[in-house]
Amino acid sequence: MRFEKTKVMNFEGALRGMRNPMNSWDKSDSSYCVNSVDESTSHCSICPVSEGCTGSQGDIETRYIIGKNDMKLAQQLIRAGSEHRKFMRQIFVSVDIVAPLFWWKEFDTYKVGTVRNSCSTMHKIHVKSFEKDDFTHIGIDEVGDITQKTLNTVLETLEYCRTKFNETKEKKYWRAIIELLPDGYNMKATITFSYENLLSMCSKGQRRFHKQNEWSGIDYPNEDNFISWVRTLPYAQELIFIDEVEE
Repeated sequence: MRFEKTKVMNFEGALRGMRNPMNSWDKSDSSYCVNSVDESTSHCSICPVSEGCTGSQGDIETRYIIGKNDMKLAQQLIRAGSEHRKFMRQIFVSVDIVAPLFWWKEFDTYKVGTVRNSCSTMHKIHVKSFEKDDFTHIGIDEVGDITQKTLNTVLETLEYCRTKFNETKEKKYWRAIIELLPDGYNMKATITFSYENLLSMCSKGQRRFHKQNEWSGIDYPNEDNFISWVRTLPYAQELIFIDEVEE
């Protein structure tokens, strides 16, 4: 599983709107960081909260620092419930995720407020030869010879059908590929979320301790997983995993 090209947007607009109901804009203390950037870490060299920086390496224009006043109000609204924390729906995240089909099936539970634009098995499944690393195979490797042999047989069959389809253009070979394709096949998609989506998805009742490692990393903590990736987002601890923060 991989997470690539992560981008977080609109902290400024979301926090400005957060203060609209009480016309309390004069109490806002958030701002763009104008300090110099350490190119090796992308952290500010002066700002004490550089680990919460919302910008990418060297991108001064998008580095937004949440002030103490705004953070206090934001956390109050988050704890008050979804109808009060509307600003969380206006903090946007875009990312490319490469994950096995069995993970994408569970991800599709979260269709409200998320958008998924996937690579196409219909149009491009026959273009590239099938290789073992096109699939997630952690459990297969751990079980041993019998599952590895089965995977190798599937790969050989898929490659046979792929080659025959490219040679003949007969749809039956493409259809066989689609029917045989294991759930461990890794597919790439570009996803957009809001922080509100992520707050819901990462709750203790949802995916934080899910038995599927691609969600929680519970069995293989050194492997990339969704919860660990969310924790790398700006202010994730304070806003998304707020239940872990003392009031």
